[in-house]
Amino acid sequence: MASQDDDDVMSLSSDSEGDAPYVSLALRLKQRWGPAAGAAATNQQQRPPVRTAVAGGGVRRVRSPRRTPGRGRRGCPSRPAGQRRRRRRGGAAARSNRGDKENRKLGLERQRAERKAQLEAAKALRPEECLKHMVAVVDPGLLQVEGGGALLTSLQQLGCSCAIEKQPFPRSVSWRRRAPPGQLGEEAGVPDAHVVVQMAAEDFITLVHNYTQVQRHGRTGLGPTLSCWVQELQTQNPGRIVSLAVVDLDKHYKSQKSRGQKTLREAVLGEERAGAKRSRKPQAEPSPDVSRVDVEEAVVHLQLHTSVQVRFLATWKDFSDHITMTTKAIAEAPFKRERDKTGFSFCLESEWAGGQKVDRAGKGLLQVWKRQIQQLNRVSPDMASAILAAFPSPQLLQQAYQRCRTDHERTTLLSELLIRRGEGVTCTSRRVGPELSRRIYLLLSSRDAQQTLDATT
Repeated sequence: MASQDDDDVMSLSSDSEGDAPYVSLALRLKQRWGPAAGAAATNQQQRPPVRTAVAGGGVRRVRSPRRTPGRGRRGCPSRPAGQRRRRRRGGAAARSNRGDKENRKLGLERQRAERKAQLEAAKALRPEECLKHMVAVVDPGLLQVEGGGALLTSLQQLGCSCAIEKQPFPRSVSWRRRAPPGQLGEEAGVPDAHVVVQMAAEDFITLVHNYTQVQRHGRTGLGPTLSCWVQELQTQNPGRIVSLAVVDLDKHYKSQKSRGQKTLREAVLGEERAGAKRSRKPQAEPSPDVSRVDVEEAVVHLQLHTSVQVRFLATWKDFSDHITMTTKAIAEAPFKRERDKTGFSFCLESEWAGGQKVDRAGKGLLQVWKRQIQQLNRVSPDMASAILAAFPSPQLLQQAYQRCRTDHERTTLLSELLIRRGEGVTCTSRRVGPELSRRIYLLLSSRDAQQTLDATT
């Protein structure tokens, strides 16, 4: 006798084996339910039955549990495939983490390097450090003149480096700025636009003479003038800021004066023929006669047309000092430009522009009142001190104005105050005067915002 416990399990007793043939549950369900159970029965047949012995000699057939392809017991992934996938995912994640850490580390190192480079660049621009990064490039022709050795000594004492290189400008000094350590271009450096050209006094006089001949007499073909010579240099070297230095120009004026005196003496004494007979040796051709006015006219024309400055120096030591001062100014120029960018152009950073601090006890108000008086035009500290001694506050001065009966008394109230200058026997005194008295009265009493304090009426 068969009994059905559930859909998947059928139990048969030992008595039924000989009475009737065995019919599987799938066939009976197919016969009973028809095609609806066909698919289920087919799946049931595909599963291999499991026979187990039960008590009483019966046999129980239990269908094996459904297994999904690729999955193991209890629906879990099979161990070899799952472990490989987990291992692959773990390795990829580890590699990704290592790559991210390396990228972050490289990014931090790059940022630290950039910050360090910025700090080094800012430090190199400071006045106490900038000269260490400057290189003064001297033309070899400048070392052949009298003050070449003194020039190198002055630059070395200043603290900057020197380099002797052939320059586009003859007998010139140029500069370049070396980059701080760790930056590109450290060896070559960045060239500066300023160039100082040392001109011989004879060459300068010749160029000035050519200018005067062209401008006054209209003569041509004598050679380049001073402006033409400088313009040619600027055309060959665009972007350079040129300045000229002429040493010992007074020597030419002295020589010119002595020649004039000699010519006058020979003309007066009649020694011109005798002197010509005695002096048979050839003499050097004297430089052309150029006056100080001619030099000034040529220099003004040069400045107007080329914006080139000319510096006249008495000795070679003055030339060395001029080069050292120019070197220091060029070295500190970037720092000063950056400093000027931080504030307003109309705000002066000084003790006067900083204002006067006043504490809670009122200390400092006296100086505020004094500075307010000094803001007027043509008011010296001595004038302000004299008014301050008579009226220590604006309120006291306003009360004095109120006690006056007429406007004339108010405008001349401060005119008789004495202003003392100096001490002891050198002490002098004068009065405030009606003009300043009237301006202070208008400052404290006028209600017109457009009132001009310096007006006569």
